[in-house]
Formats: sequence, structure tokens, C-alpha cells
Amino acid sequence: MHILYLSTFITLLYNIFIYIVSTVLPLAAIFNKKIKLFIEGRKNTFSILEKTLNKTEKTIWMHCASLGEFEQGRPIVELIKKEFPTKKIVVTFFSPSGFEIRKNYNLADVVCYLPIDTKRNVEKFVKLVNPELAIFVKYEFWPILLQELHRKKIKTILISGIFRENQVFFKWYGFWMRNYLKAFSHFFVQNNKSKQLLERINFKNVTVSGDTRFDRVFEITTQDNTLPFIAEFKNNCHTLVAGSTWKEDEKLLIAYINEKATENEKFIIAPHNMNSKDIMELKLAISKKTILFSEKEGNPLKDYQVFIVDTIGILTKIYSYATIAYVGGGFTKSGVHNVLEPATFGIPIIIGPNYAKFEEVKNLIAINACYSVHDSENLSVLLTKLASDIKNRNEAGLKAYNYIKSNIGASQEILKYIKK
Repeated sequence: MHILYLSTFITLLYNIFIYIVSTVLPLAAIFNKKIKLFIEGRKNTFSILEKTLNKTEKTIWMHCASLGEFEQGRPIVELIKKEFPTKKIVVTFFSPSGFEIRKNYNLADVVCYLPIDTKRNVEKFVKLVNPELAIFVKYEFWPILLQELHRKKIKTILISGIFRENQVFFKWYGFWMRNYLKAFSHFFVQNNKSKQLLERINFKNVTVSGDTRFDRVFEITTQDNTLPFIAEFKNNCHTLVAGSTWKEDEKLLIAYINEKATENEKFIIAPHNMNSKDIMELKLAISKKTILFSEKEGNPLKDYQVFIVDTIGILTKIYSYATIAYVGGGFTKSGVHNVLEPATFGIPIIIGPNYAKFEEVKNLIAINACYSVHDSENLSVLLTKLASDIKNRNEAGLKAYNYIKSNIGASQEILKYIKK
């Protein structure tokens, strides 16, 4: 009984917290562009749903935190669309960085923001979407939303889930959040550790299916990845593609390019931040002949040594031209970005030191397909070695490709459950 009262009290505190946040955010939006998108985008959610969906028609709804989770869920949406072509599909995002890039995703009937987790918002949202199936990708556990899905007995699954010992569910005080996990009809998790943790708190409806991202990135290799301007720039030279780089990554790369790079090496840098001021600072910091994507028209690209990609949406294709990939983010608190996209093209990968949260990175490092560097000297030694040692480079790339290929199949296993 005490636990029930305490759980009710914590839920009340959560509701108060959400109310305060939703009140303060519009003020913060004045000073922060991302928060402004977060607030402004959500103003249209209900009107979009009302205009697009038929109230009597059930949908399949997938929720993603951001772009990375969308890429994990995408193979499932594609399979569902093939299997049930007439079903309406709704995709929601929490983060503007995911929504802004995928708001025109053609396989979804609606792409919108998930409303803030208040009782009023949740009830209205679930009523409008009217899902027969709710799919959550990897994480995003919103208590009020899960409570409503459970109350209405809506089939709800988690895909590519990953759980860690330090999450609230597995702490002594996490009983109130554990209760909301009852909304899930089934958990499809990435590894055995996640399954063991869930079983420890009495959830047996768990399947270790792996990560659906492997299906997504492996499929990329079957698509047309041709970019004639990149082929022209590369000009059959040894090429390092640095994707999703932050300033910390770029500092190391600049040092190598300016001080160590030979004339036979080429570099393509696709920064994480598309701010024009930062892009120009990056260009000016490089002493070798450098050109931006936005400057490519009419220029002899083969004459340049560095190509900076000041646009979005083409990095995956660019990786197909790499002989080595550098994936950024490993010097930031959030950690390294997606290493699976370059790995699927069979190339060795270099990253920064912060990768502890990413199982796929640890696995690639363990098989010598990925290398972590800590400073510019470390990077310089490694790049020099990989540039000259073709045999070692090819072996590392093959290990990366085989790792991807050996982990595909999660999407089909999830589809079998959905079809039941």
C-alpha cells in the first residue's frame, strides 16, 4: 500500500515537473533556435493529425527520439508498408534534429512531433492517431503516454531496445517507472544483457533480435550510391571521409592535413554542425587546396585536396568512396556517431575515445575493424600506417563488412511478431 501511495506521489511530481517545463520552454525558445523548433513544431501536431487521418481508421504508429532512432525503425516501416500497403503509418519525433530531416518521409502518411507528455495531450494524441500498433524505437519511455496505451490495451512493442544497469528501472527507487513498462506487449532487444535485466524485474516477454540498424545499413549497399562529383574529386586517390565531425575532431584532422598529408591523400569532411560561420572557419584553417560542396559547380574538383560537405543527406553515399572513414563525436559527451554506415562499405573506421555506450563500436574495436584515437599524434601515426599498409587496411575493412552482414535479420523477426 505504501508503494502505491509513493508511486502516486511520484507521478504527481512528474506531472508538476512536466507542467513547469512546458511553461518555461517557450521563454527559453527566445534564446535557442533548437528549442524554438521544438515548441513551434508541436503547435501543428494536432491540426496535422486531424486533417490527415480518418477518426474511424486505425493506424500503425512509430515513435523515434531523433534521426538515429528513425534509421533503426525505418526497416520496420518499409516491411510493414510492403506487407500491409493500405495501412496508414504515423511517425513521430521528439527531437527537431530528427523531424527536420525526415519530415517529408514518403512512406509515412503523417510525420509530426510527439506532444509533451501531459494527460490532456496524450489522450488527444492517442484518440487522433488511433493506433492498432505502437512501435517505440530503442528507448523513449514517457510515463503518461505508456499509461494511456496500457489503459486502452493497444499493442505496443519496443524494437532495437537496449537496457543498462544504471537505468532507473533497475534501481530500488525505480518501481514507479517499472510499472509503466507493463504497457509493452513485447520487447525486442539488442543483446542478452538487456534481456537479463528485464527478466530480473519480472518481464519475460523479451526476444533478443539484435539491432535493426544492421538491416538498414546493409540495404544501403544494394542501392545506387553514385555521386559523380565525388568520383571526380577523389580521382582514384586514397581518400579519408570524415563524417559528422565536431570541432574537437576537426582540430585533429586539420593538424594531420596541414602537417602530415601527402599529395596522394584526399580528404572529405562532412561536419555535424552546418553553421556557415563554422564551415568557413574550418575551410580557412586548412592550408591545403580546399573547396566546399556549395562551390563545386564549374570548378575542376580533381585539383583540390580537401572537400567540405556543407549540405545534408549525402554522407552515406560519400562513405562508399572512402578508403578510410573517420566518424566524429568521440570527443563529445554524447559520444561517437553512426559507425555502421561506413562499416557496411567494408572500410576501416577511426573514432575518438568516447564510445563506451555503443556496443557495435566496442565489437568493431574488438575485431580490429575500428580504431580509437586520443590525440592528434595518435591519429597521425594511425593515418600514416593505414595509408601505406594496404593489406592491413583491406583486412580491417573486410572484418567491418562481415560484422555487418553477420548481424542482419532483426527486422524480419519483428515483422513475424507484428503479423500475428
